[in-house]
Amino acid sequence: MQPSVPPFDERLTAPRTWWLIAFGAGVACALMLLPLGGLFLLAGLVGGTAATAVVVSSYGSVRIRVVADSLVAGEARIPLSALGDAEALDAEEARAWRTYKADARAFMLLRGYIPTAVRVKVTDPADPTPYLYLSTREPEALIAALSTAPDATQDRAVAAQD
Repeated sequence: MQPSVPPFDERLTAPRTWWLIAFGAGVACALMLLPLGGLFLLAGLVGGTAATAVVVSSYGSVRIRVVADSLVAGEARIPLSALGDAEALDAEEARAWRTYKADARAFMLLRGYIPTAVRVKVTDPADPTPYLYLSTREPEALIAALSTAPDATQDRAVAAQD
């Protein structure tokens, strides 16, 4: 039996310009070590670039997935039965929800270099989180995956009847 393919899987990678900045940080480290000699210059270039690249890579390695009966966003795993309506946010509306409309209790998987987002209401009465704010390059695809995930429509219909 072949494993099922998740209906939505997105990695929020860092923009290409950040990798140029990582190289620039390596050059800066190399220049700081220039008075110590050529070998230190090379070590500064390699070490500074590698250290900065690790930071950029770890920041840009977060994933958003809809698998089976859960939404996995970064380190968070939320059952689809605890989620309500999802709303796609364009660049202007996303900026508003991450600034003056934001609720301090909300779960925010925020990446400033991604202009669009999805806001998903949390319907679980035991959870104090009012909504999830998820930066995504494909908001419509995420909403479609949330609505077509297995048992998601059944769970929401049962929750609406209660």
